[in-house]
Amino acid sequence: MFTGLLIVLLPLVLGYLVPVHRASIMAWINRGVSASIYLILLLMGVSLAGLPDLGTQLSRMGGQALLLFVVISAFNLAALWWLSRRLRLDLGEKRVVDGAPTSKLAAMAGSLSLVGVVIAGLVIGLMLVGRWGTTPFELAEHLAEWVLYVLLALIGCQLRNSGMPLKQILLNRHGLFIAVTLAASSLAGGLAAAPMLGLDWNEGLAMASGFGWYSLSGILIGEHLGPALGGVAFFNDLTRELLAFVLIPLVMRRYAPLAIGYGGATSMDFTLPVIQQHGGVRCVPIAVVSGFILSLLSPPLILFLVAL
Repeated sequence: MFTGLLIVLLPLVLGYLVPVHRASIMAWINRGVSASIYLILLLMGVSLAGLPDLGTQLSRMGGQALLLFVVISAFNLAALWWLSRRLRLDLGEKRVVDGAPTSKLAAMAGSLSLVGVVIAGLVIGLMLVGRWGTTPFELAEHLAEWVLYVLLALIGCQLRNSGMPLKQILLNRHGLFIAVTLAASSLAGGLAAAPMLGLDWNEGLAMASGFGWYSLSGILIGEHLGPALGGVAFFNDLTRELLAFVLIPLVMRRYAPLAIGYGGATSMDFTLPVIQQHGGVRCVPIAVVSGFILSLLSPPLILFLVAL
């Protein structure tokens, strides 16, 4: 059990140990992460096409993803609302960071493109069904595993060289409180949803441990629990991000911790421009710290839970 966990965690740790001092190398690493994510999601789509009785499986996936999303979001919103009542954030004058996008559709374009990649992989897989038997789907799973190791190493390197020192993270109590609240409420929601989904308790916790990082949670869950549950994890976390884009403008001024926290790990990247736009510059370090902590916590937590 723990041997498999170590094999997958090792690339993440090795990547974290590598310091990068040149911006050009860091740019290539960032491109490598994006390319790896797209490739693995494409292969995940191909693997989905190899599932027996695909129509029934896809229908079940949609129902499971919706149920998981509703339960976890209910726990998240309740916990973050409670935190917002006790953790008063002074946003000051609403000053927008230069370059923040004004269109939520533009901000959502990147996440929606990943859905298109999964669908493209599914179409490719359906074209291969019946021609070469199960060989393409087995190859897709093996290739996805090796690309995953590369991705984890690159992510570890990104986290090490993100410019966010541990001291700065620990001293930003607002970001820390928001991250802990989001993580704890997500795990509680996953535990509550597990029997409804017919999952073991550790599987329910693992499905809830993506914290909005849909590109990674779908990959890790799919690798260890199968492509169907990987798809459920992917769409659960993707729906979180899409709702965050709508929720942030509505609640930021009254419930800032809720607005910052609900996006989970995406508050340091994909939803950060919307947080900047509607919360102002004082929200930026809080959002980055919260998202960084959740991004650092998510991969090892998922891997630990699926290994139990």
